[in-house]
Amino acid sequence: MSPFLGYRCSLCRTEYLPGQVTYTCSCGGNLDVILDYEAIKKKYQPDDVLCRDDSSLWRYLPLLPVSLPPGAEGTPLNLAGGTPILALPRLAAELGLKQLWVKDESRNPTASFKDRASAVVVARAIEMKAEVVVTASTGNAGAALAGMAAAVGQKTVIFAPKNAPPAKVAQLLVFGAKVLLVDGTYDDAFDLSVKAAQAFGWYCRNTGYNPFTAEGKKTAAYEIWEGLRKYANVGFGRKSAEVTAPLHHPRLTIFVSVGDGNIISGLHKGFKDLRALGWLEHTPRLVGVQAEGSAAIAHAFHAGGETIVPVRASTLADSISVDLPRDGVRAVRAARETGGTYLTVPDSAILQAIALLGRFGIFAEPAGATALAGLMAAKSTGWLEADTPVLVLNTGSGLKDVRAAMQAVTPAPVIEPTLKAVEKAL
Repeated sequence: MSPFLGYRCSLCRTEYLPGQVTYTCSCGGNLDVILDYEAIKKKYQPDDVLCRDDSSLWRYLPLLPVSLPPGAEGTPLNLAGGTPILALPRLAAELGLKQLWVKDESRNPTASFKDRASAVVVARAIEMKAEVVVTASTGNAGAALAGMAAAVGQKTVIFAPKNAPPAKVAQLLVFGAKVLLVDGTYDDAFDLSVKAAQAFGWYCRNTGYNPFTAEGKKTAAYEIWEGLRKYANVGFGRKSAEVTAPLHHPRLTIFVSVGDGNIISGLHKGFKDLRALGWLEHTPRLVGVQAEGSAAIAHAFHAGGETIVPVRASTLADSISVDLPRDGVRAVRAARETGGTYLTVPDSAILQAIALLGRFGIFAEPAGATALAGLMAAKSTGWLEADTPVLVLNTGSGLKDVRAAMQAVTPAPVIEPTLKAVEKAL
């Protein structure tokens, strides 16, 4: 039986039963899904979840407010999540850290973190018998929705700004979605998709609007909790006594890029679930990293409040280019309530981070590399202690935006087909 009890508004705290509301509170606040923690604790212990053979996000089904749709087994929808946590001791040493991991979300079926939210939303759409699911996207969320929906035959409509990276638009079209390119920004596409959903009776996946998106994204927190358990009392080539197990370290810090705010708020929700169940001792510090040209949430955080003032977004990291973040309040709280912070980085630092990650075998799109750029900024300013265990979230593959990747590297030379030319080039 599903542990889903209903919703609670993140602003006014009004509670709703599952069928009383679909998207947001009457006050306009984002809704948090309420789970029956007591029922979960009575029925499950951590090992009941961790012993499951399923390596996808569906291994955490007892903690999710949806069921895996019939016929989804073995399809891409059944493969979302389960991404690796990669230990990078050489990069850690280069940055002056003792422990560093990258959770590589590019390994998802459509190569981005957004598959988590879309898998859960598609499952919810099937439960609701929705004919069409619609979303606004700069590319990744739309590709994730189109891919997850295609896996189970669900119809989708995607609104994307006309300047979305071609590789991302190609994914939308190949997956069979009805794609409408909007002559405007992501925010224009967002507003239009909401109007279309209301007018045509479609189910809207929009990030920071549909409460089930955070429920999908929270599964990454579960995987971090599970993955770092394996590093208990194990250091990077050090004796166990020299390194505190990361999950027990009070300063375990996670760096994540932030656009509309839904990923960091989803991670926060996941860790809060684990704390409520008594399965996690310390909540990791969550550090949000925004591009300098799209930093509305960072501005609110450092102003000390929760008022999100829109900006005119301008950054090469299209996945986090947002004028008005739709999950800004919960994103501010995610950092503030965990002892984290917000950092902003220029596009030049993002390009540098793409190249740096590449040297260690990870090909990140600009939004994914933004998290590492934030880590580098935190280390250079002294905010981050050298002995702090750190995890960086790479949210998407560099193949999503090859144009940006080429800006991060020196172009390859063109040479004559002779050995002498090779020697000269080397």
